[in-house]
Amino acid sequence: MHSGESSLRKTLGESTAISPEPQLISDASLFTRNPLFSRTPDLREGDEASMRRMLRHYFLDTFITYESLFECLANDQAFYTKPISLRHPLIFYYGHTATFFVNKLLLTRMIGERINQRFESMFAVGVDEMSWDDLNDAHYEWPTPAEVKTYRDQVRALVVNLIDTAPLQLPVDWDNPWWAIIMGIEHERIHLETSSVLIRQHKLDFVKQSANWKPNQFTGIAPQNELVKVNAGHVRLAKNKTDPFYGWDNEYGTHEADVPAFDAAKFLVSNQEFLQFVEAGGYLNSHNWEEEGKGWLAFTKVQHPTFWVKKTNGWYLRLMTEEIAMPWDWPVEVNYHEAKAFCNWKKSETGTPVRLPTEDEWYRLYDTAGLKNVNEQVANANVHLDYGASSCPVNQFAHGEFFDVIGNVWQWTETPIYPFDGFEVHTIYDDFTTPTFDERHNLIKGGSWISCGNESLYSSRYAFRRHFFQHAGFRYVVSGEIKPVPSSHYETDKLVSEYAEFHYGDEYFGVPNFSRSLVDLAVNVLVDKPKRKALDLGCATGRATFELARHFDKVTGVDFSARFINLGVQLASGDTLRYTLADEGELVSYKSRSLADLGLAGTTNKVEFSQGDACNLKSVFTGYDFILAANLIDRLYNPAKFLNAIHERLNIGGVLMLTSPYTWLAEHTPREDWVGGFKKDGESFTTLDGLHEHLDKHFRLIQGPQEVPFVIRETKRKFQHTLSEVTFWERIK
Repeated sequence: MHSGESSLRKTLGESTAISPEPQLISDASLFTRNPLFSRTPDLREGDEASMRRMLRHYFLDTFITYESLFECLANDQAFYTKPISLRHPLIFYYGHTATFFVNKLLLTRMIGERINQRFESMFAVGVDEMSWDDLNDAHYEWPTPAEVKTYRDQVRALVVNLIDTAPLQLPVDWDNPWWAIIMGIEHERIHLETSSVLIRQHKLDFVKQSANWKPNQFTGIAPQNELVKVNAGHVRLAKNKTDPFYGWDNEYGTHEADVPAFDAAKFLVSNQEFLQFVEAGGYLNSHNWEEEGKGWLAFTKVQHPTFWVKKTNGWYLRLMTEEIAMPWDWPVEVNYHEAKAFCNWKKSETGTPVRLPTEDEWYRLYDTAGLKNVNEQVANANVHLDYGASSCPVNQFAHGEFFDVIGNVWQWTETPIYPFDGFEVHTIYDDFTTPTFDERHNLIKGGSWISCGNESLYSSRYAFRRHFFQHAGFRYVVSGEIKPVPSSHYETDKLVSEYAEFHYGDEYFGVPNFSRSLVDLAVNVLVDKPKRKALDLGCATGRATFELARHFDKVTGVDFSARFINLGVQLASGDTLRYTLADEGELVSYKSRSLADLGLAGTTNKVEFSQGDACNLKSVFTGYDFILAANLIDRLYNPAKFLNAIHERLNIGGVLMLTSPYTWLAEHTPREDWVGGFKKDGESFTTLDGLHEHLDKHFRLIQGPQEVPFVIRETKRKFQHTLSEVTFWERIK
């Protein structure tokens, strides 16, 4: 026995709680799913025909299982009532995963047109508590569940047809258009889990039991926890684009670390073990809580874990669709703040350095347990939905000397998610991970009973805000201080950093800041015009949004890229923007800027940022006196659609400002959709000609064209000097 174990056990006395004892069921086969939920496929195995068969089955199994989850909702009202205020109602998630397929397939050009433009705007964004997510229900007229089901049927038919008939070149990897299909399937599997959590947070009146989602019924006496030694070791992660299994962007790159020896709890913390913290007044005083946790505790005023229910005859546990007598040997499910407070309490009780494990320590647990990939067979772990729709006892699945290194519930770590060396975003999903590089999202490891597909792989990396709930619990370790992870505050993405410098950085070769120059031009044109609302469309990192706020009462910045928006959001919240710039080779320089540095600190209460598609804007973006679309039209997939509809967003007499170098490229805009820059009837047809063709019905040109220069720094000795043509158009009808 480890020297710290005896002192730890002093706090592990018998519970004083009283609750009915659930019956112990001993035959595990009663809760083994048959057939098994399909596993994430090996994308480098087999020929074209077998790949199509495999992906068809993987898609349909996922799509049908996801729809079956919503059979747990008792009535239509359950689709429209938010389970929690920080998320959309479940009708959004019912449609969101289908919309995701369409939007990503459009970006890879596997399809050329939308199925339902309104749905594919309404259901596109808003799944996390990001500041650009629009969670205002007043902006939405939700469709009926039946209408969404019809839409899902259309998407299902579309994807099946693509899998059966679209040209397929093997292997299916990061750069293959078919990656969008795998991405859509894995994305839906993530939402299978997150939607199940929302259903679990719904009122019981809104849910019903389903034969497809029966909970586990094993329970018994909770085991006594103890510490097990984990030897020092080396962690090396190096997933590359030749890996046979799908991965999200944050998994790729390299990471190495030497991990000192530590002691880890043999079991996940059970409901029984956590009860001691509750009975010791753990929720009634805040001295064991971190500062952020104290704020959450004061705001929520909770006194026990959120899924625990106190009744006159004892404690019960809320599952997805029912409350059951407390299974004390199941893992407790809490957020990070609660897990951290428990560790701090145990540390004060025992005098030993108890804390949550780091991500690297979890990898050492995995290696020490001798685990292999559980993707291909009935798992010796409560994962993949193999053993019912709930947790199970913490001593059910042994992994070496430990239990539940994987499966049962996710395990909170001390590690905020950060990018590995060599990290890069995927071009069709640039906001999967980068918005979480804020040191406010902690990694969870190991997966839960419903984790499947990519979630169950050793390489997977998922992170959530510390106050959020998943099917997540924790195990504790006894170890020394934590080595800080690499800072994720410095933006290292090359393109985003270049735009940060372009908008907020130094001026080069005497060329004034482009965003400021454009706004100065606009103000001269708008002398006698109203200045209530302005829209900065294609705002990128947001400098012009702030500059416009010097003159307008309210300014909205909209961009397709969450990576870009996030920089503007940081600045608006008072943070300093930090980013790296390429100098030469592997050498970089570090830059920082704040709005105060630029004289823009007073604009923050007048700006907001939102993610959106300029060719498919939500209806809420309307009623503007001025719209700026800077260097946007030659980067749109359908500029004519944008130009033909933009008048709907402006008030009569309002002004549209267009700027562009007219750099038409087929990689951004299909050749047949260019609005200029080609021969027409044997004569040159310029983009300005095209602008007149599309705008003259509703606008008149009031100023321009004129050229405004800008400079983008690529490296210390390489710069891009460009001229952008600027025109002003007044809406006349």
